[in-house]
Amino acid sequence: MRPLTDTTPKPLLRAGGRALIDYPLLALAQSGVEKVVVNLAWLGEHIQAHVGSGSAFGLQVHYSPEPPGALETGGGIQQALPLLGEAPFWLVNGDVYCEFEFPERELAPGVLAHLLLVRNPSHHRDGDFDLDRGHVLLDGGERLTYAGVALISPRLFDNLEAGRFPLAPLLTRAIEHGRVTGEKFAGTWTDVGTPERLELLDRMLRAKGQTSR
Repeated sequence: MRPLTDTTPKPLLRAGGRALIDYPLLALAQSGVEKVVVNLAWLGEHIQAHVGSGSAFGLQVHYSPEPPGALETGGGIQQALPLLGEAPFWLVNGDVYCEFEFPERELAPGVLAHLLLVRNPSHHRDGDFDLDRGHVLLDGGERLTYAGVALISPRLFDNLEAGRFPLAPLLTRAIEHGRVTGEKFAGTWTDVGTPERLELLDRMLRAKGQTSR
């Protein structure tokens, strides 16, 4: 996303008149979520200044600052676990736009994660995981792309040392043990990974009238 992200963290890039981070915060609040934890890495102080206490979104927002170089998704979540508590929590990537409503949902016994999956976009035709009757597999079902939204159990991080590590290997291990469920989301979703896709999202939202007032 450079040069856009040289001075602006990706969650604060704007589409439809709002920062990207505003959309999931508003959706979470509308679904009844009260507490949100935001991981802060590159230019994280800008995010904290924008979101503040979260009261403007109807939320209580807490922050988990990461060290220089960041911790990747897995390490960042593990560091934030003391703020998240013992119950499963919704994980939302800061670089996606997804019109998901975050329903109240529990993980089935023994399940460590429930993934939101979407049809493979043109820039990611090989997908990430397979889905078969609600179970996420490494192969043997419909090949789909992970949407960057998931319901996660803190138990996924049991017995791991603190540090920098990605989330994908943890999900893969849990999938191999049959402990990940999922669903296909057919609504509006965009991986905002390039300036061109950000511009397309901005045009779409403005056309739909989803702009700030």
